[in-house]
Amino acid sequence: MPELLLALLLALFGVFCVCLLFLAVCALFVTKKEYIHNSRFYRALLCRSSAFALWFLRVHVHVSGTELLPQNGRLLFVGNHRSNFDPIIQWTVLPQWEIAFISKEGNFRIPFFGRFIRKCCFLSIDRSSPKRSVETMRKAEQLLGNGEVSVGVYPEGTRSKSGELLPFHCGMFRIAQKAGAPIAVMAIRGTEQIHKNVLRRRTDVYLNIAGIIPAERVAEMQARDIGAEVELMLRRSLDGGTPALDTDALPAAETI
Repeated sequence: MPELLLALLLALFGVFCVCLLFLAVCALFVTKKEYIHNSRFYRALLCRSSAFALWFLRVHVHVSGTELLPQNGRLLFVGNHRSNFDPIIQWTVLPQWEIAFISKEGNFRIPFFGRFIRKCCFLSIDRSSPKRSVETMRKAEQLLGNGEVSVGVYPEGTRSKSGELLPFHCGMFRIAQKAGAPIAVMAIRGTEQIHKNVLRRRTDVYLNIAGIIPAERVAEMQARDIGAEVELMLRRSLDGGTPALDTDALPAAETI
């Protein structure tokens, strides 16, 4: 029996090494340029390797509200931000919508993942340069408007260490306005516990699609009004799982 167990462990280690080598070889074919076409091959690698990582870390994701998401077309996904695991979970459990996040440059230097996300049209943003930030937003508008990918953003701009919503950067919502796309609001909680629970216990993460703002309504609203509506949806979801907000029942906002 000990010999059989040892052989099984060696076999598993061998499989792991082969998979790691495969990922390393795939990463070699990715340059540091920004890509304008979403690679289905690298998207599959990204999602499957992320799913394995979440399984290994014993992260169990509870997803609700996906019936609200349109089955066709691209969206601007916006949500609260509590952990570096937020986008990993969101692109893994929502693969159909092929979300490309706007992310800080440091994330593109992560081994394997950093190169894979480049091939999946993720965009880096330089928060210290307003000019470069505007350029990134314009690229996101083009990707979303051309239907290449859905785009994911965190209006808070950074992680909330307290779990409370931080002030929004409402300019992010103009991506949807310029691209003529609807906005999907994602509320996530529990990801802030993952690093505390590693190798100790399972972490339960809850991801809820809190609501959809149709493209027609997005076009009629000012960015700050969109921000107020998104914040309301998030608070309703995070503060007790209130059903998604019915945007059709809301009064029309001021036009720009």
